[in-house]
Formats: sequence, C-alpha cells, structure tokens
Amino acid sequence: MNTVWALANVVVLEMVRRKDFYVLFILTVLLTGTAGSVNLFNDRSIVRYLKEICLLLIWVSGLVIAITCTARQIPAEREHRTIFPLLAKPVTRAQFLLGKFLGCWLATGLALALFYLFFGLVSASREHSWPVANYLQAGWLHWMMLGIVIAFTLLGSIVFAAPSSNGTICFVCSAGMLLLGRHLNKVALSLAEPLQSLLYGLYFVLPHLELFDVRDLIIHNWELIPWGVVALATLYAAAYAAFFLFAAWLIFRRRALN
Repeated sequence: MNTVWALANVVVLEMVRRKDFYVLFILTVLLTGTAGSVNLFNDRSIVRYLKEICLLLIWVSGLVIAITCTARQIPAEREHRTIFPLLAKPVTRAQFLLGKFLGCWLATGLALALFYLFFGLVSASREHSWPVANYLQAGWLHWMMLGIVIAFTLLGSIVFAAPSSNGTICFVCSAGMLLLGRHLNKVALSLAEPLQSLLYGLYFVLPHLELFDVRDLIIHNWELIPWGVVALATLYAAAYAAFFLFAAWLIFRRRALN
C-alpha cells in the first residue's frame, strides 16, 4: 500500500500543477455568476434554475477532469519512458494500476469538494440555508459514479493507444449512459429479435451511471435519501470499478510495453 499511495500522490500533485481544473472552475464561477445576476421579479423558481445550471456545470466539469486526468496517465508514462523504471523497482502492474486509479479518484474528489463548496455558497446566498447532509449525499454519489468512469477510462487507456481517442470514447459512453441508460429497456421492447434480447441484456449488464444523479435532491430541496440506499449505491459503484480494474489488470499483465 505504501507503493500505491506514493503513485497516487504523484498523480494528485500532477493535477494540482495542471491548468485543467482551474480553467473549468473559473468557467463555472463565471457562468454561474452571470446566470445569478439575472433576477426576474424576485421569483423563487429563479433560484432553482441557478442551482440547476451550476450543478450541470459541475457534472460536466467532473466528467472532463476525471476522463482527461485518467486517459493521459499510462500514455504519458510510456511517452516519457518512466514506466520501465517504475515496473522495475519492483512495482507490480497491479500496484501501478491501483496507484493510478487511486490518484485520479482522489484528485477528482478534491476538485468535486471545491465545486460543491462553491455551489453551497451560491445556494446559501440566495436561499439562506445550508443543507449540508443533502450536499454530502449528492457529492458522495457523484464521486462514486466518477470512480466507475475512472476505472473504465483506465481500462480504455490500455486498450487504446492514443489518449485523445480513449477520452472521446469514454466521454461519449459516459454521457450516453447518463442520458439514455434508463431508457434502454424501453427501446429494446420496440425492436425485433435478436436485437431486442441483445439490447435488453445490455440494459442489465452496463453500469447505470444515471442512478447516481441526484441533482433534483438539492435543486428542489427534497428529503434526504435513506442512508441504506446510499450504501447500496456505493457497493454498486465499487463492484463495477473493481470489475473494470480487474479487466485492465488482465490485459495489462499480458501486454508488452513499448
């Protein structure tokens, strides 16, 4: 674990030095501030629109940070030829993958913490309330969902050589599941066999990222989600992340390093 933590620490420091997070955070602040400057007749629903815009920007920024940070990890190690001394320490390939995953996941978590803190300040300035437990649940489930995305992107970085193609594929797949995942079973019913069975099977096999999207919880000030449901969602995310990491390890241990 010392080796894994050391690799993860390098990844976190790398993200702190890069400009990706700062650009996305400043863009989120500017767009949210612009939207918040509009106040039509003191309508309370305007606050909900502002919260919805801010959360949408946070979700898009979270996906971009998680995918771009993860997609460049292994290709950058190969390009700079640093992967060879790392694996000759000896650092096992399993430790290498776990370190990269943990680093990207923690770095994304730090970014999310700052984004949700900003969101809480914006919301409190308009509604004069601070439902911390609601924010914690939404942020935690968001972070768990990004753990699945990070593990999937790490698998893609081993399968696909170029980080650009891997990032594009992962972003399209993640956005597709968030937007269309809950409707796959309905679409399957309208198809003929064998496409119906194939798509219906994919509905149960693919990770449903939309289950972690609880933005309505804090947009409309709903009651807290039962903590047992949150625990089940956490186990769900951990199972899929472990599956993708295991698949990445199986491919990585058999693949020659160039």
